[in-house]
Amino acid sequence: FADCGLNINPNADELSEIALASAESWKAFMPGVEPKVAMLSFSTMGSAKGDVPTKVQEAVKLANEKNPELALDGDLQLDAALVQSVADLKAPNSTVAGNANILVFPDLEAGNIGYKLVQRFGGAEAYGPILQGIAKPVNDLSRGCSADDIVGVVAITAVQAQMAE
Repeated sequence: FADCGLNINPNADELSEIALASAESWKAFMPGVEPKVAMLSFSTMGSAKGDVPTKVQEAVKLANEKNPELALDGDLQLDAALVQSVADLKAPNSTVAGNANILVFPDLEAGNIGYKLVQRFGGAEAYGPILQGIAKPVNDLSRGCSADDIVGVVAITAVQAQMAE
């Protein structure tokens, strides 16, 4: 999930950079598994109009220009990004829809609410924020984190430091 803890309302260029950095982080931690980036919105492939879908569509265009080899698509609603039967209806020509493994939220509000819903109601483990685009590994913790969360983020940061050497 990106960005869930730092950038309040990124513009299209910032959102594209968040997506690209997230794909690079995915590659570092998940070697051999292709990143598939879904740029999320309340719209799927322009099905709704508004500032958020427009921003996300522009971010997709910018990210694809910067890295045309990356599997990245949007704007996608969450269900179209994750559920193949929904993707087949809403985004049949997408190479990412139904198979996304990276979810880029349009703003901090959506991302933060989304990850906490999954963590608290879905029982998922949530680590971070994992900060990207900084010269040395630096990460953060939510004030509501547990001791296990601290151990997890320390382990991630240690691995990042080893990979940077």
